[in-house]
Amino acid sequence: MATLYLLRHAKAGWAQPGIRDFDRPLDDTGLRECDQIGDAMSLNGYVPDHTLCSGALRARQTLAGIAAKTDTGKIEFSDTLYMTDATGYLELIRKHQDASSLLVIGHNPMMEDLTVAISGSGNQAALDALNAGFSTAGLAVIEFAKGLGTAAPGKGRLEAYIVPGD
Repeated sequence: MATLYLLRHAKAGWAQPGIRDFDRPLDDTGLRECDQIGDAMSLNGYVPDHTLCSGALRARQTLAGIAAKTDTGKIEFSDTLYMTDATGYLELIRKHQDASSLLVIGHNPMMEDLTVAISGSGNQAALDALNAGFSTAGLAVIEFAKGLGTAAPGKGRLEAYIVPGD
């Protein structure tokens, strides 16, 4: 059994003149979201062995915010999470097949597309909440019976979907 945590970065400010999208920081709401989702992860015992985080500033700041509240395991940064699609995310996840739990901090629409694609079953309340869209700092918790190397469309079970303030 392996657990995949998919976390969309917290709310970022709008792009300012002269600042690349990659370098957009979290805004005040995003900083509060990090505190809330970090607390929720700690409270629920959602502690990854390994964290794979986009290199974008808003994702790195999201990681720093939750790391102040809970353990995030071994950390690895990947700019690929900023540039690829949901299929690319899935390929990166499969490369971590030996991890019993993996946190991926990335971007939408990839997070939502991937969560919907791989969640073949799950907690009905979580599935219903996800249908409303993948919130900033939203966390999907997906179980795979045979490990992350088997992650594929329809093979996961969505155990929970938590948004800041839950």
